Amino acid sequence: MTTRLFDSHSHIQMSQFDGDREGVIRRARDAGLVGQLVLGTDVTSSMSAIELAATEPDIYAAAGCHPHDAKDMDEASLDKLAKLAEDPHVAIVGEIGLDFYRNLSPHDVQIEVLNRQLELAGDVSKPVALHGREAHQALLPFVEAWSRRMGGRLPDGRRLGVMHYFDGGLELARRYGNLGFFISIHCSVTYPNAGTLAEVAAELPLDVLLVETDSPYGPPQSRRGQRNEPAYLEEAVLKIAQLRSEKIERVAETTTANAFRLLGITDTAQPPLERAGAMEERGAQ
Repeated sequence: MTTRLFDSHSHIQMSQFDGDREGVIRRARDAGLVGQLVLGTDVTSSMSAIELAATEPDIYAAAGCHPHDAKDMDEASLDKLAKLAEDPHVAIVGEIGLDFYRNLSPHDVQIEVLNRQLELAGDVSKPVALHGREAHQALLPFVEAWSRRMGGRLPDGRRLGVMHYFDGGLELARRYGNLGFFISIHCSVTYPNAGTLAEVAAELPLDVLLVETDSPYGPPQSRRGQRNEPAYLEEAVLKIAQLRSEKIERVAETTTANAFRLLGITDTAQPPLERAGAMEERGAQ
């Protein structure tokens, strides 16, 4: 059996990777990754994600404005993002959402930019990657309204997007799932205090789960204090498999297929057979 991984959220276009980006991509492939989604947080980083996707066949881009950067968006910037969203290398509008934890942009500005980008995603018929940190009470009504307008799915039947770095409980995860979203499980599921996320990873149907690193942020437990990178995704997948009492191959293959399905990409990638054997052995331990 071949086993493949897909990192549904990374930022390897960022400056933290300027010294060894080629090595990061190579290590990801060596670790069994057959793809990763690189997300923008503003116009400049979205353009960098697109440039990277144009040169690497297993990297896919997303264009969007992170809530931290909403205060810097003017009409010209929003228009530029709208044009970037039409680029064929862009599979998702993101990273977008609300962040009431750091509050780096005023709440009303975050909401305005979020709604503009939800409208944009509908216009270009592409899914969204949603960030919600200590903001679900405010975020959920906008997601519900957008889901109703979209009929719960994109025009081609795909889910509407993914809840990135999910930090809510099981019932909230189910609610987002019913609205047409995947739930992304991050490397923090490996942390000793990951009780709520561990419950979500264990109890949700596997067909609504994605996995991510959010590189360079939030490394797995074994790498705490270090820069995260896509090659470390395996640790999250192994932990999810343990929590669910399922084989690592099933978790890896299903979440990878889910990612391809969300992005609307033909799934033809195959990993090295020797890597699959190594993961099977670890999953059996």
